[in-house]
Amino acid sequence: MSPTIAAAPLVMRTTGWSDYALLDSGNGRKLERYGPYTVVRPEPQCFWSPRLPAKAWDDADAIFDPSDEDEAGRWRFKGKPIEKFPLSWGEARFHGQFTPFRHLAFFPEQAANWAWQDERVRAFAKASGRQPKILNLFGYTGVASLVCAAAGAAVTHVDASKKSVGFARENAAFADLADKPIRWIVEDARKFVAREVRRGNVYDGIILDPPKFGRGADGEVWRLFEDLTELTANCAQLLSDDAAFLLMNAYAARVSGAAMSGLLAQVLEGRSGVIDWGELSLV
Repeated sequence: MSPTIAAAPLVMRTTGWSDYALLDSGNGRKLERYGPYTVVRPEPQCFWSPRLPAKAWDDADAIFDPSDEDEAGRWRFKGKPIEKFPLSWGEARFHGQFTPFRHLAFFPEQAANWAWQDERVRAFAKASGRQPKILNLFGYTGVASLVCAAAGAAVTHVDASKKSVGFARENAAFADLADKPIRWIVEDARKFVAREVRRGNVYDGIILDPPKFGRGADGEVWRLFEDLTELTANCAQLLSDDAAFLLMNAYAARVSGAAMSGLLAQVLEGRSGVIDWGELSLV
């Protein structure tokens, strides 16, 4: 027995919500709205030409100027530099913040995944009659953790960055979710997962959002292409017998959804189910 890989890719589209909209894109950039602010960020895969006039882009509240290919750079603000500002998605409230790495402390395209996670958590709780246990690895500033907690899950949030976990805890307090059962763990994801396997712990859902490269809490080096296979194999051992999902994202351009589905089919051998694969998109 092994899971079936879907024959065709799935495109999960984020169409925007009250606090986010993709206004335009083209010429390697995208024009977005975050709450009350309009923002221009690089997007190399936008090969086409923009629809809106140049003035709409020039009038943006913040424009990111990249300094290298590793996403670093600096922000130019139309007026006074913008500090943290409130945003929300569903029951999850959180803060946006202009980081040195071209994003705003969360990734709006993940909203399609948040909706999917919310639905899965609620459906599992209803069908099983128990509180789902969700593991969020590389959890960053915690929006997915808040979405799952608001849906009724007990969440374990793991990230190697103490600063990111601190930001996530601030988001939980801001969202009035600080009293929800969320464990905040500052640790290398591989170390944490390996220890959970040894302890015999299991989870009803796992969210994996690994970067292409990173460093652990104690200086461990993470390289996606070298380390992903072992991590996913260990994650497969952490899934409960009636687990609801394992959701994995990878932003490295050289990784295709088809390749990731093949890896998951291998590590999940012995389980039934369907492996959907494809892309996230903003529209």
